[in-house]
Amino acid sequence: MEQPSPVRDVIVRPTASGTVVLVALGGEIDLHRSPAVRNELLRLGKDRPARLVVDLSQVEYMDSSGVATLVQALQQVRRYGGQLLLVGPSDRVRSVFQIARLDSIFQIVDSRQEAERP
Repeated sequence: MEQPSPVRDVIVRPTASGTVVLVALGGEIDLHRSPAVRNELLRLGKDRPARLVVDLSQVEYMDSSGVATLVQALQQVRRYGGQLLLVGPSDRVRSVFQIARLDSIFQIVDSRQEAERP
């Protein structure tokens, strides 16, 4: 049985300061589903958006493979001088970043509006 894609929505918005790409994820980002997320984030990163915003508000669970996927996307975005922001992770998902001490590496904000502010 095929699982639904964890990538729920992708919105591309041109702005005065460059392009903002919003990727909304959902469900469980685990070993089985993180490859689809990785492929989509890396594909979007090839266009070098000024800001890549990953909305985690609908993610119920994330394991280390999901975190590794986001680290890889962050590295790609930083190489070309862009910015990656994580939006609205639940306490459960946020704790994964805190335990790994990645909450100081990633810019984590509470809302899409905050992530899209110049």
